[in-house]
Amino acid sequence: MSKPQGFRPTISDMTLPKKLKRDAVYLLTRSAFFLFNVIPRRLAVFLGAWVGLAAWKLLGRDRYKIYRHLSLVFGKGLTSHQKQNVGRSFFVNSGKNLADMCRFKKYYTAEIKPLVSIEGLDEFDAAYKRGRGLLGITGHIGNFELLAVYFADLGYRIGVIGREMYDARLNSILVGNREAMGITNIPTTESPRNILRWLQTGGVLGVLIDTDSIRVRGAFMPFFGRPANTPIGQSLLGLRTGAAFLPVACLRTGDNRYRIVVKPEVRIRPSGNAEEDAYRMTLGCTKALEEIIKENKSQWIWLHNRWHTRPENTA
Repeated sequence: MSKPQGFRPTISDMTLPKKLKRDAVYLLTRSAFFLFNVIPRRLAVFLGAWVGLAAWKLLGRDRYKIYRHLSLVFGKGLTSHQKQNVGRSFFVNSGKNLADMCRFKKYYTAEIKPLVSIEGLDEFDAAYKRGRGLLGITGHIGNFELLAVYFADLGYRIGVIGREMYDARLNSILVGNREAMGITNIPTTESPRNILRWLQTGGVLGVLIDTDSIRVRGAFMPFFGRPANTPIGQSLLGLRTGAAFLPVACLRTGDNRYRIVVKPEVRIRPSGNAEEDAYRMTLGCTKALEEIIKENKSQWIWLHNRWHTRPENTA
């Protein structure tokens, strides 16, 4: 018997091996949140780096994906040794970012906030004060969870669009962590009308546009020279309200601090065709994000197959 569209299995619907695996991941996540909050940050970051390095050593399939995608993008522009360094650094940075994310509720103000510097806050503030909404366009680079926390702490109304996780218990932990920091979590299943209202009332909408997904409205556009299925719904909504489009990223620096960069606002000349304008706006944002990734290769999620979905009539 086929499953109804949109079916999400509950714990009781799963086979025993899958249930055990999900239970293990859930318990590991709860344990990580507990451990990272009872030890000093320096030790937590060290432990996070160690976990990331262990994952790099153990996950051979992900290592292969990183090598493959770096080769697709940079070809011989990167040596095998450089690709290995990029992949290893990504895992280590991710482990460190995880350690800090687990500490947001308890230690953000005292420990993490003082470690963050920002470039382009004036531009962000000016765009926000227009009152027509602001789209913070980013991707899975650096500590994107901290990016939203930082602006929410400054007093901006921050909402982030996030896909629900496969396990409702893990999703509850993630959403709870965001909401505790003053962030409004907006699931991908949210009505576009409500998202439009959020922008119309001057809110900031954080959107990650760097993953391949058939669950949201998208269009193919070049990403590192190859056609990639890219979400455009946020551009259709933002252009309707006259919102500002600002590429942003929160990047880890070598001394375990953070640097937030706010790139210049992406602007287009309206053509009168909503679809065409949304495409050109998203393309401009994608190019800006691509430049950030080029400058910070070891902080982007190269293990994700950004080009998995192909345009029709292509091999």
